[in-house]
Amino acid sequence: MKKKLCGVFYMACFLAGPAIFAQQEILGLTSSQEAAGAEADDPKYLRIAPDKAVEMAIAHNLSLQQVQINNEAKRRAAQTPWNVFIPTVEIGATLGRLNKAPQSQILPLPPPYGPIEMGGGPQWRLSASFQATLNLNIGTFVGMKQTVEEYQAGLITVEKAKLQLERDVRKACYSMLLAKEQIALLRESYSNADRRVTMAQANYRAGLIPEVSLLQAQVARENMRPQIDEAENNYKMAMASFALYLGLPYDTQFEITQISETVEFITLEAADLIARAVANKPDIEELRRKLSALRAQKKVLFFNLYTPTLSLGFTMDPTFGGEPWKDGWFNSSLWSQQSGMFRVTLGWRLNGLLPLTTEHQSYQAINDAVKVLDAGIDQAIQGTEVEVYNIILQLEKTRTTAEAQRLTLELAERTLRLSETAYRNGLKEFLDVQNDELALQQARLGTLQQSYNYRMGLLDLEYAIGLPFGALSEE
Repeated sequence: MKKKLCGVFYMACFLAGPAIFAQQEILGLTSSQEAAGAEADDPKYLRIAPDKAVEMAIAHNLSLQQVQINNEAKRRAAQTPWNVFIPTVEIGATLGRLNKAPQSQILPLPPPYGPIEMGGGPQWRLSASFQATLNLNIGTFVGMKQTVEEYQAGLITVEKAKLQLERDVRKACYSMLLAKEQIALLRESYSNADRRVTMAQANYRAGLIPEVSLLQAQVARENMRPQIDEAENNYKMAMASFALYLGLPYDTQFEITQISETVEFITLEAADLIARAVANKPDIEELRRKLSALRAQKKVLFFNLYTPTLSLGFTMDPTFGGEPWKDGWFNSSLWSQQSGMFRVTLGWRLNGLLPLTTEHQSYQAINDAVKVLDAGIDQAIQGTEVEVYNIILQLEKTRTTAEAQRLTLELAERTLRLSETAYRNGLKEFLDVQNDELALQQARLGTLQQSYNYRMGLLDLEYAIGLPFGALSEE
């Protein structure tokens, strides 16, 4: 669920996001300043900082809650591992009627004893039962450690889910902030296209240009409308998904507050970062914990199969000797024990020693599972080394591109200053100055995009090496 939501955010913000909300300006319904003022006055409109968005997602995200609930049972088991020494207790009571009443017999004895009546008794019988059993094996003690290991593995899973959630939320926030800048650029582009149409209409009426030039300007402007409509719809879908991601109603009106546009590029030592990732990456740590729990489970199964079990038992079966419907049940003289006892039994099931038995195959299966997971950790380590190396390369590429983009920005600023000077001197038209201003905005957007790309790359790198988000910048 989480990956699907993030996919919607990124696709909507980067592919369709640049044209968001421009339709209102196109139709002349309101200016961007008036819209911003109306949103600010709306009590339901929220401004959410990225840190606040992370807090809301951790508190309300359903996927994370499922992971936490799944680990709750493991927590309870880890708090009471000693309950394996609580005996199994069963009690019962039976009221029965014999299909045939017991017949008494006369046993003749020589004088002076005379005949004796034997057998017989009531047809209804009343009895009770009590049984307590406790089975002890070396695996019982090892199982206590297994319970704790499974809980520790669950904690790592919860922590990993939180880190993934925070990374995805922060990246989504950066994507939306970048989309807002792209929206402003698109609005300005449409405004320029509209001004060109106005100028073309004036020139056409004055007979300075042919009709085809006017039509070309109008077509260029109208071609933007379908893109804007589609972008607006996609952005609304992304905002609705992100609202649910934060535990808000889908129709909540909110925006992500702007953060600093500047970012400091840092020196990255690949070998050191790769070593830290291998040791601390949440995904690898989770696999290690799972392997530890699986090995504990294997040890429990080994002792259960290949060591004897001591069984302690205590039973009571008081039986009522009178007539249940006539005699008093609380008359202790009418109750007697039949077969109650305390027993100590030492037993050893030998099926595990035979290669073709289910018990032996189950042990081999868990042994294979340990080997598979161990190999999976090695594979994850290799994948992490490549992943961190690629992230570092991408960050270096982004840094180089950002430096080049800064030069482009400086050139665009200088070009605009020269154009403004030429316009004041009557050497350039106003539309040329507007085009240079639009080029400057595009250069600023490119610089900002590289800044956000670098931030998102750092998020991936910090997650990969198991550091809190923002730690690399602080270092």
